Amino acid sequence: MAVFNKVNDFVEQLGKGVHDFSADTLRIALTNAANAPTAANSIRGNLTEIAYTNVSEGANPTLAGVTWSESAGTAKLTVSDKVITASGGSVAGFRYVVIYNDTSTSPADALIGWYDYGSDLVLADTETLTIDFDGTNGVLTLS
Repeated sequence: MAVFNKVNDFVEQLGKGVHDFSADTLRIALTNAANAPTAANSIRGNLTEIAYTNVSEGANPTLAGVTWSESAGTAKLTVSDKVITASGGSVAGFRYVVIYNDTSTSPADALIGWYDYGSDLVLADTETLTIDFDGTNGVLTLS
């Protein structure tokens, strides 16, 4: 199971009001490059993404069911699971699924975090990958 890793700059950008999870559009980027996400990367433009050829959802699929809730001083970001489907051929190998804020402009496409699958995943035609964003515990919590 892939584990979520927070981008360090996300914390700063959250404090500066860059992220509004009740209104912003969150998307994913797929990458396997040497400049893969790290805690220090801060924007999508720093990533080398795969060619999204044969990804039925197209480039940078949008995440649905995004909620930011708070209870007893702990906030939680939850996102509906996302299914990536290969259609018309194989999808290029990727290791990292990166969550970013497509609405943010300064910085543009601010990264939130990423999931590391440990090795490249290649989806053959008609294969799917379900990205489980953990509906119970959320993508991340802040307390």
